[in-house]
Amino acid sequence: MKADKRRSRFVLCLRNDGADDLEARKVYQILPDAAAAREGYARVIDESGEDYLYPTEYFVPVRLPVAVSRALASPHARAHQPPRRAAVRG
Repeated sequence: MKADKRRSRFVLCLRNDGADDLEARKVYQILPDAAAAREGYARVIDESGEDYLYPTEYFVPVRLPVAVSRALASPHARAHQPPRRAAVRG
């Protein structure tokens, strides 16, 4: 997967090749996994609600507005992200 695809937090599934927990033409959230990306896989939160590795060629990255990304982000994925720092006001 190219660098711009790895930065995307969401992908559009183009095909599933028999993977029952993926639906073509549906947006999925991905989790960062550099080791998987080097092997040609993406860590995707699928229909089961769990994250699994799927071939990167099943997906294309999509950019979503921040509000939409937050609304779609699963609690599972938020657990993998570092906590946000509060803004310091002076």
